[in-house]
Amino acid sequence: MVNEPGKVGRPRSEEARAAILHAVDDLVVELGYGEVTLKGIAQRAGVSRQTVYRWWTTKAEILLEASAIDALQELDVPAHDDPADDLTAYLGALIAFLTTSDAGVAYRALIGEAQHDKAVRDLLSGTDPIGSSAEAVIGRALPGDALTIPMPQATALLVGPVFFWILSGRDSRALEPSALASDFLRRAASSPTGS
Repeated sequence: MVNEPGKVGRPRSEEARAAILHAVDDLVVELGYGEVTLKGIAQRAGVSRQTVYRWWTTKAEILLEASAIDALQELDVPAHDDPADDLTAYLGALIAFLTTSDAGVAYRALIGEAQHDKAVRDLLSGTDPIGSSAEAVIGRALPGDALTIPMPQATALLVGPVFFWILSGRDSRALEPSALASDFLRRAASSPTGS
C-alpha cells in the first residue's frame, strides 16, 4: 500500500467504508435507532471498532452519511420538459425514499432523534440531503425569476407536506404527488407554469 506523503497510517479502505455504511442502514431497520451501537455496526460490517472510530465518532454521523449517499441516488429524478411533471416525479421519489428505502427509514430515525438530541440536530442542520435534492429540482422547474419566494422557504413548501404526512404516521398512499406539485407551483411560481 502506498500512503500519501505526510500521511500516517493506512489509506481509507473503500470496501470497509461501504460495508459500514450498508451495515448501519440494515441495523436501524432491524433493531431501531436506539439499539444500534458502534460495536454492533463494526461487527455487522466485519471490521474492527478502530476502523469505525477512525472515520466517525457517532452512529448518527455514519447513518447520515449512508442516508445522504442513497438520497442523492434515489432522489435524482430525470428532468422533464414540464415543471409540474418534474416536481411530481421528485415528490414521488421522495415519498418512496421515506417509506420504502432502508436509507429513508434511517433518515426518519435521525429526524426523530434530532428532536431531543442537540448533537444529532446540529449534524442534520449541517448536512441536508433532502433540502439539497429539493433545491436542485426547484431550480430546474422554476429557474431565474420564476421562483417568488426564498429557496429555503420553497424547499420547506415542497417537502414539508410529505414529511408531515409520513412522519405523523399517515398512509403515504393517500399522498398525490401531482396535486402537491400543482399546489407548490401555484404558491411559489411568479406565473402559471406548465399544465
